[in-house]
Amino acid sequence: MPLFSYKAVDANGKAVLGRVEAVNLFDLEQRLTRMGLDLVSGAPSAQRSRLIGGSRVPRQDLINFCFHLEQLASAGVPVLEGLHDLRESVDHPRFREVVSGLIESIEGGRSFSQALGEFPEVFSKVFVSLVRAGEQTGKLPEVLNNLNESLKWEDELAAQTKKLFMYPMIVGGIVLAVTFFLMVYLVPQMAGFIRNMGQAVPLQTQILIAVSAFFVDYWWAILAAPFAIWAALRAATRGNPAIAYAIDRYKITMPVLGPILRKIILSRFASSFAMMYASGITVLDAIRSCEEIMGNRPLEYALRTAGQQIAEGKNVTAAFQDLGLFPPLVIRMLRIGENTGALDRALLNVTYFYNREVRDAIAKLQAMIQPALTVVLGLILAWIMLSVLGPVYDSISKMKF
Repeated sequence: MPLFSYKAVDANGKAVLGRVEAVNLFDLEQRLTRMGLDLVSGAPSAQRSRLIGGSRVPRQDLINFCFHLEQLASAGVPVLEGLHDLRESVDHPRFREVVSGLIESIEGGRSFSQALGEFPEVFSKVFVSLVRAGEQTGKLPEVLNNLNESLKWEDELAAQTKKLFMYPMIVGGIVLAVTFFLMVYLVPQMAGFIRNMGQAVPLQTQILIAVSAFFVDYWWAILAAPFAIWAALRAATRGNPAIAYAIDRYKITMPVLGPILRKIILSRFASSFAMMYASGITVLDAIRSCEEIMGNRPLEYALRTAGQQIAEGKNVTAAFQDLGLFPPLVIRMLRIGENTGALDRALLNVTYFYNREVRDAIAKLQAMIQPALTVVLGLILAWIMLSVLGPVYDSISKMKF
């Protein structure tokens, strides 16, 4: 079905821009009328995707989506009516389009989970599977509440991950900026003075002058190098699965940051797996749905291997133990949960275990980064001062008064 771009107005006269699938302009007008909008202008879009643009729906909007529907579902309000109410309060234009698409799909005879499945860019397989399980078991409010709590936890986890990377990037950027200023501006001015002193230049000063000359001559290459390396790696990962696999493996094995990233990924998996298992989804289906949330090829492959072993008759604890992903304490909790029939609670304990370790590791790393970068900056300044002032001091000491 073609995708149309449209401009419309709502009941309050507010202009609304968006895109929606329709057979023709008449069908577009009918669809917008059902959405409570009056068509002003519309035309076929060159894009094929139902959701346009690179921006993603904010996680906060998804949290409000789950909370709103959970409250209404608990009160006995049908999902379709809840979506109609929610659409009026959505400010994000893309998510407003998504909610309108959900309403159209449900009015067309699809179930809520089937409608969600039409928007894989917004609702993951785990999300859709949980909603489907809630519909089948009559526990949709409980599932929506669990999704709401899970999204809040993911938002907190994302904030911690962002904090982990942003702080060293900012401080490291300041150090690099100061170094760049010294090499490009200050050292060249001092180099001429040192050469005119008419004495032998020490080795460390020669190295400093050579490094400064490299910065002056190739400053554009130094500034462009990080972007060129990033673009090259991105192109390589897209064109060669082996390189992408190797990079993903390095991410979880590199010093300092690797173990933290590994724990974040496994914590996300344990939380999602626990929700799906508690909702009545089978272990194999839960593992298959969780593969896409790993975001790391070696861990995704390991999870797929565990699913195959479980399908062949091996128990969950033994399958995960053979992978070597989890520490002995986590394996012990899984074994207890499997033996007692409370695997979901055991997995939630795994999530708590990893969350605590991630928070502690990030706090320790942040406490170490500032003094470490301060020492680096101090060493650079000491090297420059020694290289510049050393010849000056030697020249003064040789003067006879």
